[in-house]
Amino acid sequence: MSQLIPSTTPLRTYKDHTDAIRAVAVFPDGRRMVTGSYDKTVCLWDLRTGAMLKKMEGHRDRVATLAVSRHGRLIASGDRKGTLIIWHGETGELLTQFTQAHSNRIYTLEFSPDGTVLASGSEDTTTKLWCKMTWQLQGNPIECRNCVRRVQYSPSGEFLAIATYNDIQIYTSDTRERVAHFKGQISYNFTLLWTPDSTRLLTAGDANDPTIREWDTITWKQVGDPWMGHISGISSIAIHPSGTLVASASYGGRVRLWRLSDRRVIAIFQLGYSCWVGCITFSVDGKHILSGASDKMISAWAVPKDAWPESKAQVSANRSMANLEKSLWEEVLLDAQKVIDLNPLSHIGYRLKHTALHGAQRYDEAIEALTTMLAKLDNAHDMQIRKLREQYVSPFKADSMIQKVINDQLDTAPLRLLDTTTGLLCDRETQISAFKTTTEYKQLFLSIMKHADLSREIIADAVAKYFGCVMLSHRWEGKEPLLQDIKDKVVYQLEATGGLRKLQLFCKKAREAGFHWAWVDSCCIDQNNNVELQKSLNSMFAWYYHAALTIVYLSDVPPSSKSGALAKSAWNTRGWTVPEFLAPRVILFYRQDWTLYLDNDSHNHKESVEIMHELEDATGVDARALIAFQPGMRDAREKLKWASTRITTVAEDIAYSLFGIFGIQLPILYGENKENALGRLLQEIVARSGDITALDWVGQPSTFNSCLPANISSYAAPPCALPSLSEDQIQMAISSLRHPVTVELASSFYDRLDNMSAARFANCRLHLPCIVHRVIEVRRRQDLAQETPFTYGVKADGLCDLLITTQEALVQFSWTRPTRQTFLLVRPWDRRLLELADFSEQPAFDNDAEDMSDPGTPLDHSHRSARQERIDSERHSRALRLIVRLGQPFGAFLLAQQRGGEYKRIASDRDIIAQVKGVASVHNVTDIRTLEIL
Repeated sequence: MSQLIPSTTPLRTYKDHTDAIRAVAVFPDGRRMVTGSYDKTVCLWDLRTGAMLKKMEGHRDRVATLAVSRHGRLIASGDRKGTLIIWHGETGELLTQFTQAHSNRIYTLEFSPDGTVLASGSEDTTTKLWCKMTWQLQGNPIECRNCVRRVQYSPSGEFLAIATYNDIQIYTSDTRERVAHFKGQISYNFTLLWTPDSTRLLTAGDANDPTIREWDTITWKQVGDPWMGHISGISSIAIHPSGTLVASASYGGRVRLWRLSDRRVIAIFQLGYSCWVGCITFSVDGKHILSGASDKMISAWAVPKDAWPESKAQVSANRSMANLEKSLWEEVLLDAQKVIDLNPLSHIGYRLKHTALHGAQRYDEAIEALTTMLAKLDNAHDMQIRKLREQYVSPFKADSMIQKVINDQLDTAPLRLLDTTTGLLCDRETQISAFKTTTEYKQLFLSIMKHADLSREIIADAVAKYFGCVMLSHRWEGKEPLLQDIKDKVVYQLEATGGLRKLQLFCKKAREAGFHWAWVDSCCIDQNNNVELQKSLNSMFAWYYHAALTIVYLSDVPPSSKSGALAKSAWNTRGWTVPEFLAPRVILFYRQDWTLYLDNDSHNHKESVEIMHELEDATGVDARALIAFQPGMRDAREKLKWASTRITTVAEDIAYSLFGIFGIQLPILYGENKENALGRLLQEIVARSGDITALDWVGQPSTFNSCLPANISSYAAPPCALPSLSEDQIQMAISSLRHPVTVELASSFYDRLDNMSAARFANCRLHLPCIVHRVIEVRRRQDLAQETPFTYGVKADGLCDLLITTQEALVQFSWTRPTRQTFLLVRPWDRRLLELADFSEQPAFDNDAEDMSDPGTPLDHSHRSARQERIDSERHSRALRLIVRLGQPFGAFLLAQQRGGEYKRIASDRDIIAQVKGVASVHNVTDIRTLEIL
């Protein structure tokens, strides 16, 4: 190897100090430098022009050390008398001064990587940690038992390394626990330095051991031989921004530049044999070495161009970019690794490596490379490069974003699902873990990391595509597999008999359709866990609604069957199948041999007019509701009719199966009996909606409440159809009323009804607003005498006489033979008769310009008068229309008073149709009240 010739001519010198320079540091922006001198001053410099920007005075003795915070906002300097001063990084203004920070010379200062702590080490044998927010000491000083020459945090900030004359001490930053302790140099330790990847610690010694030694930071054992070359003590060492070069300065006046990979000296810089070099650092771009010496100057030395990592790395990077266009992933990887080896602190090599690995579909490695690239951007000295980090998302945040969307997706999915690929039953944690091993997850993860502005909709679509599940709607037959039969077993490997064969073929169909997950009610719910069972049954409608697909298996519909077979299937008789065909948005019907019904291979049978028409005829559900059903209380009586002919294996299920249809959740109480279950459902419908159409039935009364039926089959017959008046008939009737019925009386009657509360339930008792007619006579019809049912002639105040047929034997009475028990014929009050507007459908503002006139105008009084006249006219018209409607036949309840003053409904075998004696007498009805009915 040829002998290196020392360079003796610096590129530039910075002169203004009047004594030796002992400390130098560059600012992260690369534009400025700060120096500390034995002349007791600190100076700010413009690196480009060489101009001294500010001389900061405040120290009482020689400045021995200084440090710049990571963002360049603060400068810390220490002197030989133990004084510590904090300066403003931009202006040089003195911010804080500690005249006795240490009792002796401060040799070293270091800001923590996160900028929250300043560490100081002194000849007084202590290391102190200062809180940057308060500049108060954090805990007690670290007693090092010897002069502290250098302190430095590891790049991650996890450890603090301390070099004393006699040893090297390693502490954890947070707990200050000493985790390593070794001698270091043979004689005195003068300085130390972490490599950027934290895998090595470099130490340097005095004239008796003027070497650099390399230590493994896991074993704390020396690596390789000492770096030989200096003949005087080494005052300072610095590492190149790329992490590939090391510069060292000695008291012999020389600066050596080493290549870290092979520990070889590649350049020497000589100041003069009478000078000593006290400090050294690299410029931010790595192209210059800045050294301060006893000659009172800062010298800038050129790093040889062939040693710049960027120059060699750029060749490999350019070649990589060309190969990327050709999708030559392996070649790109080779070049990317060369770029990394040449400049391990740069993000460029890792970016190329990530791109190549992504292209080669090696996603785990691609994620690792991208994560490393982000760390390089975080730690970059160049602010412009660090700003690139804003385009990316951290792995933790990317995972959190996906997890949040997954949680939202699974909120409306079953608790357990069958993996259609493995045949295993999986809980949610297992489902999520499975997703994170897929290519879909890794591609999504990388997309989020590389696009900080990626929309939530894109994430949601990817998650929904993977977690979309297929639900089965079927009829239980014979022995269906339960959870304990398939738990921890591969479904496909079980003996294909009975329900297990159906389960296997269903999972295969779901897999063939491109879905990862499938659900079957028999084996995906723990029937023995009451909490889970209750949550599942209450969530069932939502699960079917949010499912990607629902498969209906018609086990009794033979292959090649024609139209009409669906309507005849036993599947159409079961209670739970009602929500199972209403809720799904996408549904497919399969025959006995798992072929599509009618050979209809469309992606959604709800789009088949023929199949939906057949289902409409079979179920009585309007085709529009079949296709786009919305749960809720609207048309409650019609929805009850849909289920009225259905049957369930467990009696209570006929009510529980309807919870989702009405959009309600109630406790599942198996064993309560079907009347109680149905009663709780109907009670909730009336209580929430005020809709009393659920009280319109004929049959046996419930023990839950006499106004409710004992069986849902009571809703099979359509509601009582009463004749309605045309608009012309209404107007004619109103005209005939204007003389016998005053508008004021009609309006007063209207207001009384308008103030009535809606029907409600409390503790199984119905509070029903009614127009009440007292029964004055009940006589059994002798000409229609029979054992049962009984037929009675009934007279009531204000009503025409009528016949009532019932299974109950009633007390007969008349005005000449009264009874103590009170009987009433009542008209349940229905607010729809008021013909009020639905405010939810009204515009936010009245667009009538007349009504919006300025109240201060002269026409205001006349406008208000006209508007009031119009309001009064509309109100009077509605009142008279109400009188006419109340004069028509209506469905009445016969109530019998009980001992406690409450009432009980007497069920009739036919609708009780009553009518007032005359329209003109309607307003004379004075008994309007809310009755409590048991």
